Amino acid sequence: QVQLVESGGGLVQAGGSLRLSCATSGRSFGTMTMGWTMGWFRQAPGKEREFVAAINWSSGSTYSADSVKGRFTISRDSAKRTVYLQMNSLKPEDTAVYYCAASRHSYTTNPKDYLYWGQGTQVTVSS
Repeated sequence: QVQLVESGGGLVQAGGSLRLSCATSGRSFGTMTMGWTMGWFRQAPGKEREFVAAINWSSGSTYSADSVKGRFTISRDSAKRTVYLQMNSLKPEDTAVYYCAASRHSYTTNPKDYLYWGQGTQVTVSS
């Protein structure tokens, strides 16, 4: 089993920054880390969950949604088994619950391809 725990959300003014963390645990995940893709998604009230960014744990290759390119950066610390989402130049439209997720696919932005999800962390950006 895999457990994902997000942290780092909060209230920030427009133009500010936050760094989200996703701590991973679970014996099966630890031995299979290299075959996983970790993603960040977000969901605003009344909207569908949308892809934000993802990283292939093995290669370190990353990809992100056009709406956050140049502002958000995803990274991972293999020793700490933690994935991060550095969010800069935040906008009110970035307000959402942010979720960390794990997929066995090498490249996917489809939330249906992600097997495990964290509980989410709220990010609120005030104007």
